[in-house]
Amino acid sequence: MSVPASASVSGSARPVLIRAAACAALLLGTAVAAPPAASAAPAPVQETVTVDSEGRIADDGTVTLSGTYRCLDASGPVLVGSSVHQGAAHTRYGVGGTLAVCDGETHEWENTGRVPSGALKAGAADVEATLTELRSAGLLLLPVVHAVHQQEVTLVRSRVVRSRVSGAGHPPAVRPARTAPVRPPAPGQSSSAGQASRRAPMTAVWSM
Repeated sequence: MSVPASASVSGSARPVLIRAAACAALLLGTAVAAPPAASAAPAPVQETVTVDSEGRIADDGTVTLSGTYRCLDASGPVLVGSSVHQGAAHTRYGVGGTLAVCDGETHEWENTGRVPSGALKAGAADVEATLTELRSAGLLLLPVVHAVHQQEVTLVRSRVVRSRVSGAGHPPAVRPARTAPVRPPAPGQSSSAGQASRRAPMTAVWSM
């Protein structure tokens, strides 16, 4: 039985078709290949405020708190505020304030303020720090909070440093120098000379 011509043609064309299909697949794969992944963009800077785990309290009620902060550019001034609360009392006492530098870098802050006598004592306390912008709105300044952090700290007793110089901050005491007493006129001296000596004005000399 003779083989049909069409069958012989198909057999001879098969390798050509296979090679063509392979080339087409290669070209198609090259065309649809995904571009190389771009490098990941840096994470945006987060505005934060932290509180150190230890604060100080002096005998006169002066409290010192500290921590770090980081903020971005703002249209108005930004303040780092802090407050402290202790025990079952519902009163929270504000402790100072620091003008922040908002440049995206991490900076330190330290606030100092005095609370009423006996309001706080050494030991555990709750501190809240806020990063607040005073944004202009017409004639008003509206507070816009950028970051808040609340943390348990330990207040450590510290002493108030006093100057050893007595009366520091005040001018030194002025005391009069000692002067010789006025003697009566000697015998034979005219009374007018004695009266003149008694009428002579006395000049006070002050020593520092």
